[in-house]
Amino acid sequence: MFNFLKRKNKSLTVKAAADGQLQAITEVNDDVFSTKMLGDGYAIVPTSGHIYAPIAGKITTVFPTKHAIGIRSDQGLEVLIHLGLDTVELKGLPFNSAVNEGQEVKAGDLLSVMDLSLLRAQGYDPTVIVVYTNMDLLNHLSELLPQTVQHLADVQILAFK
Repeated sequence: MFNFLKRKNKSLTVKAAADGQLQAITEVNDDVFSTKMLGDGYAIVPTSGHIYAPIAGKITTVFPTKHAIGIRSDQGLEVLIHLGLDTVELKGLPFNSAVNEGQEVKAGDLLSVMDLSLLRAQGYDPTVIVVYTNMDLLNHLSELLPQTVQHLADVQILAFK
């Protein structure tokens, strides 16, 4: 009867989507991401090709080229996990998706495996970018500290409006 009094979760802790070097999204060598055209977030220069869910939610998109995956949290936050820069050109070759659209995932579930050797041999930057695409839901993002991280490490706390 008084469900309207229950407060929905007003914050979300985002995990590292890969092992590697965490950096601010503004450091990404691509203007679409570094200028936050798609939204704010973070990047990781990966040391492993295993890519994990940074949040719990529902898989909303697995691009046909397998270079990007979308997740929607229970709070409605849309998160895009983009694997490498300009990797859409590779038509899925270095990626092996472990999820499908509509699937529920927990933070830390394996999303994809990318072949870092192949990406680098082809001259592509393997940086993994995590973007919060509907920033209008957010009130605040905690500061990122560039550092070496392992997947599932807490990297950012988001506060909802």
